[in-house]
Amino acid sequence: MKVGTDGVLLGAWANGGSKVLDVGTGTGIIALMMAQRYAEANVLAIDIDEGAVRQATANVEASPFVSRIQIKQTRVQDMDAALAGCFDVVVSNPPFFIDSLQAPDHQRNVARHTETLTYTDLMVAASRLLNDDGELSVIVPFDYRRRMDDEAIFQGFFPSRVCAVKTTPSKPVRRYLLAYKKQPCRCEQAGLIIGDELYQLLTQDFYL
Repeated sequence: MKVGTDGVLLGAWANGGSKVLDVGTGTGIIALMMAQRYAEANVLAIDIDEGAVRQATANVEASPFVSRIQIKQTRVQDMDAALAGCFDVVVSNPPFFIDSLQAPDHQRNVARHTETLTYTDLMVAASRLLNDDGELSVIVPFDYRRRMDDEAIFQGFFPSRVCAVKTTPSKPVRRYLLAYKKQPCRCEQAGLIIGDELYQLLTQDFYL
């Protein structure tokens, strides 16, 4: 699993809390970033892929945050009912390809195609696992924002923050950072360009 710009952006942008759930952790990058940014955060990072769980575990064990991050192989749909309402924050860089041709690499398909985690699955789980003041943060390609917004509304979420991401000033928006809450709220709108001042400010603590 690679460390990509999407994961770095989400890990740097998402709001934190004392109990954080990272859904589809991959390398563990977002879980590590949340632990680095929020000293009070205890992070549960989950993934369904055994190889990803091994890699994330190794990365966490090599970090200063090992005492505050737990890695577990499970589906978010199957998380214990006792955890309902326990989390302040759910973060996810979710699979995004829907009804599209899959690659021969099974692990790549799991990470990128929604058959294993649909937007509905994510929203239903987040609604169940977040406390009343909790926030869900995700990153999606520009043409999947409407689908994510529709699922959020259907599950009773309200948009709280939106950040449009461009690769250059002259190109259209390529990604959206999206955050949702369970209570009505004012939605903050922002934008950034990869490499601009805001991007550097967000990510300066994570790049060498």
